[in-house]
Amino acid sequence: MSTSALRLDPVTPANFDAVCAVRVRPDQEHLVSPVVTSLAEAYVHGATAWPRAIVDGDAVVGFVMAFLDIAWDPDRDPADIRSGIWRLNIDAAHQSKGYGRFAVQAVTAELRARGAARAYVTWEPGPGTPEPFYRGLGFQLTGELSGTQTVGVLDLA
Repeated sequence: MSTSALRLDPVTPANFDAVCAVRVRPDQEHLVSPVVTSLAEAYVHGATAWPRAIVDGDAVVGFVMAFLDIAWDPDRDPADIRSGIWRLNIDAAHQSKGYGRFAVQAVTAELRARGAARAYVTWEPGPGTPEPFYRGLGFQLTGELSGTQTVGVLDLA
């Protein structure tokens, strides 16, 4: 991994196929939706989705999508507006090289620049959960569930 060549790029016609080719390991497929599903969600939720290719030099090594300023649980508290990481897919061939850490740090920097005080993330519990990864980056449990997923929060101050 070359940190000088590492960046988040918008998903464009030029990189679309490479982004859609990102595949997690088979044992992780139950934990995260495929990139193509995320891109469809980004299209439908265009005002609040921030999809990006994780690129090292010329190679797409992963995909990350943030959510921006959503009403978390509008029926409970319409004033609870949150931003965070919606999806993170690192290609199986590129895992354990720091790309996920880079993507989370880049997204949280973007959220901080947009004025967010906290970043949220959710993950599936159970075998292979990414909880240790997110906890290792400083995310704390909120005690909430989003559907069946555990909710974590990171203070950006």
